[in-house]
Amino acid sequence: MLRLKIMLVVSLAFTCSVSGQVEICDNGIDDDNDNTIDINDDDCFCQVTTFASLIANPSFEEIDCCPNDKSQLSCATEWIQASTPTADLIHLCDWTGVEEYPPPLPFPDGDGVLGFRNGRVSSNDTLDAEWKEYAGACLLSPLIADSLYQFEFDIGFVNPQISPPAMITLFGSKSCLNLPFGLGDEAFGCPTNSPDWIKLGEVPVTGGAGNRWLKTFIDFIPDEDIEAIAIGPDCEPLIGSDIIYYYFDNLLLTDLASFDFRITEVNHPCDPGFTLAVPDNPDFDYQWYLSGVALAGETSSALRQNYGEGPYQVRILRGASCRISGIYDYVKPSFSSADTVSICAGDIYRFGPSELTSSGSYINTFKTDANCDSTVSLELEVIGEKSDTLEVTIAPGEIFEIGTQSFEEPGAYDITLTSSLGCDSLILLQLLQINVYIPNVFSPNADGINDLFHPSIADNLLESFDMKIFDRWGGLIYQGEEWDGSELSSDVYIYLIEVAFTNGATNVFNGTVTLLR
Repeated sequence: MLRLKIMLVVSLAFTCSVSGQVEICDNGIDDDNDNTIDINDDDCFCQVTTFASLIANPSFEEIDCCPNDKSQLSCATEWIQASTPTADLIHLCDWTGVEEYPPPLPFPDGDGVLGFRNGRVSSNDTLDAEWKEYAGACLLSPLIADSLYQFEFDIGFVNPQISPPAMITLFGSKSCLNLPFGLGDEAFGCPTNSPDWIKLGEVPVTGGAGNRWLKTFIDFIPDEDIEAIAIGPDCEPLIGSDIIYYYFDNLLLTDLASFDFRITEVNHPCDPGFTLAVPDNPDFDYQWYLSGVALAGETSSALRQNYGEGPYQVRILRGASCRISGIYDYVKPSFSSADTVSICAGDIYRFGPSELTSSGSYINTFKTDANCDSTVSLELEVIGEKSDTLEVTIAPGEIFEIGTQSFEEPGAYDITLTSSLGCDSLILLQLLQINVYIPNVFSPNADGINDLFHPSIADNLLESFDMKIFDRWGGLIYQGEEWDGSELSSDVYIYLIEVAFTNGATNVFNGTVTLLR
């Protein structure tokens, strides 16, 4: 979502003269030949007024942690669980709300919204009519007594049963120390049950068929200076037994006059019909600027057309009063993504205007539903486009299985496999056999010939092996890699040898060996 930049209050003049020439600050011409035009000219004076909400983090975008369940409003920077019943932070970083009452999409402003409940059914199926969830915040600067303010916000409705017509209420306190209120009492109810809080204003809201967002506002004049606010349901105890749930977003609070300088979007920023507007007032005269240069004929509260990307401002005149808005920096959103796709040899994959038939890396730019540019990087694999060679080694007696086929004799085999996509893929299997020699007799008589019993395997193929020797009654008499007979008498013994090969295969060999002395 595009945002207003906060600017310092400066002064701009609308008449000046250089060498007898006068700078006219709304005609798009460098009248005084000083290489600056209109409000870019330092000699033009007009008060800059920027729109900024007195509520920090008004759209719940800034987070200190990513919520993963209910009751985690504390993850939203600057927001406080005002009541003991806890409101919910919904954020697209992870948790997107309770499944039974999902928020309407898309969110009005960014990735975060607040969910809150009015009343609940307790574990013993009784109605907790005073269960009311509120969110609170300390204001960036206090509301001044007897001044006119407007609180504008978006409220989201699930459906008529979960989000029926309601009265949304704004409360205020003269000290941030009064947040939170209720002192742990879940049945405390609304903030004005404490003498530290007053009701600033309220507005009725109706969601109709539901699954929608509604923008509304509360105008009010506080009787005293206010440092903290709480927002949520009204003070009436809930009647009924249904779950009552709503969503908040884009909570904007400022003096009413500042809303005259709030530049808002008309249509999506990628829409060819995108323009900008400020609230219309028949008592005002308007002039729009792009990069500080006046746009000819743009003298209404709304732009007539899209002039492209860049910084926009609007000047408002009322009699001798001259004010100009802060900058709205219009940048058309763009998106990028990556995808990996597999197709069969001979098939065609359509990628925008291209028909792809070969493996490779491709890139193209598409238009989203909102007409934004979306750049997609594609890795395309054509299965069966070429044959692969697979080299496998096995030991004698070992069977190698691939697909539905099995092999136990060394050699070269042409294999056709069918992938999960139904593609035929040709593989050349090179099957090699590892020779393992295990003698069936040895004579440990120290003559240097066949004195030790062990298997013989090429070193480059052997990872490790473990050998066990048993007598004819099954008793383990040796475990290791080389058996010297250990002064046993001539007899027949049983061996069990487990071999691990460098190709990752393992084999178990067993048999008998005769010891001769």
